[in-house]
Amino acid sequence: MEKFCKIVRMLTLAPVLAAFSITMIGLFCPGVFPTVWHFAYMILYLGVLPLLAYPLQSVTPHFKDKGRDGQRTLAMLYAVAGYIFCLITNLLASASRGMWIICLEYLLSGILILVFNKGLHIKLSAHGCGSAGPIFLLLYFGLYVPAVLMSVVTVFAYVASVKAKHHTVPQLVGGSAVSVLLLMCLACIL
Repeated sequence: MEKFCKIVRMLTLAPVLAAFSITMIGLFCPGVFPTVWHFAYMILYLGVLPLLAYPLQSVTPHFKDKGRDGQRTLAMLYAVAGYIFCLITNLLASASRGMWIICLEYLLSGILILVFNKGLHIKLSAHGCGSAGPIFLLLYFGLYVPAVLMSVVTVFAYVASVKAKHHTVPQLVGGSAVSVLLLMCLACIL
């Protein structure tokens, strides 16, 4: 059971779900990504770059001997770098409204999770945020079947997180609420 929980949590890492949701949006929502280049850099910055933290931890001097905490910190740093690169590239590449919603959803969710966890010392689950955000992005773009499939997998991830004692239910719900409420605000503003 422990191995199953670990596999489910890995499959539901925010960058994996970001890459999946961006791919679904790219395939089934014409016009969100004006060119293949727009699609590619969104996958690179929101999916690939943050995932690189995991294999690169073992060769990153300050993080290689820090275990899981070092891995999580390095992953956050890579994710933030990806979000900032996404923002800058969106500014330079005439991004669509949909691309702005996706990029700002990730950037602002990351900032809010950091503010709550480090600034206010209210622990919210980044895993919950990174799981709920892509589901609701898929719903926003009208992709209900992939959203439902991702929701089922996410329920397993939440159960695995609680069973492995990585998070409590309120932490998962709080992290999820950040991304959902933020998306609602972005949809109204942009």
